[in-house]
Amino acid sequence: MSLLGGHEAPEGEMSNEKDCQRVDQYGFECSEDVNHEEVSEYVTVLTRRAEKWSKLLKEDNKVDKNLKVKRYVRKGVPNEHRPLIWMAASGAQQHLQMNPGYYASLLKARHDQKLEETIRTDLNRTFPDNIHFRDSSQMCLQTALYNVLLAYGQHNKDVGYCQGMNFIAGYLLIITNDEEKSFWLMDALVGRILPDYYTPAMLGLKTDQEVLGELVRVKVPAVWRVMTQHNVMWTLVVSRWFLCLYIDVLPMETVLRIWDCLFYEGSKILFRVALTLIRHHQNLIQKAQSLPDICEHYKQVTRGEFVEDCHTFMQRIFTEPGSLSMSTITKLRESCRRTIQAQESGH
Repeated sequence: MSLLGGHEAPEGEMSNEKDCQRVDQYGFECSEDVNHEEVSEYVTVLTRRAEKWSKLLKEDNKVDKNLKVKRYVRKGVPNEHRPLIWMAASGAQQHLQMNPGYYASLLKARHDQKLEETIRTDLNRTFPDNIHFRDSSQMCLQTALYNVLLAYGQHNKDVGYCQGMNFIAGYLLIITNDEEKSFWLMDALVGRILPDYYTPAMLGLKTDQEVLGELVRVKVPAVWRVMTQHNVMWTLVVSRWFLCLYIDVLPMETVLRIWDCLFYEGSKILFRVALTLIRHHQNLIQKAQSLPDICEHYKQVTRGEFVEDCHTFMQRIFTEPGSLSMSTITKLRESCRRTIQAQESGH
């Protein structure tokens, strides 16, 4: 049974139509307040996109980086093509082909006992509301998740295992249904697209949070003033956004659409999403009178129709924040990183 084709409910769970709708195609429990009209509209859009993608890939089953493919990726990659597109766009496919048998050799190697224990501790905490990650499931992905995380910890000893990586590996397994592909996609994300996010010092993550602050100062000054006035550090409100790549922050379909662009265009997508959420809700954030208010308002900006309508939301992330070049981000990263390192070394 493919994970992408829905699920087989355990006996006794299919007693009526309502029960059949309990779990979405990814294995997550459905929310009670799903707007079925909106869902069916989105399915129509997806079907149309799938036909276009099939035509594009029929011409040539390899993925070149060009304006047409970039436009297609921004409009969403159909589920059946996601493993292929993610692997090709991120360079993961190339690394897999250059290293045959490498993943299997990592699993056979001697492993650090502490690494094994840390990963095991987090297995049961990974998506408890997803049937594929429950011990009782016929398609339990816990072993696959353990293998991917263990292999990655063995492969990148500077990172080992860091909380948050279990959710990323879990999402990759749900989409690819393949351990080795999930491993190489982890390598693309953790090693190349988001370097130093998951190292013990988390310098990359800390830097990017400060970069976001600088971008907000220029693009949404009213929000920056509120944050400064109440002396709120960016890490308090956006660390989960960046560390979990919006998993469990935004709806699953929206996260997958963000990841389509993240694998294709790189880390600046994370800033576009954050800036869009902040800019679109700046009036709400400005009303905050205290630190708890600010934290609550930042939670509110990740809920509701604006983020649930993933098609419109993805269009907005490329217009609402305005221009955002990689060279601007690189310059800001360099200055923010220097500031953080100076602060941490006490200079």
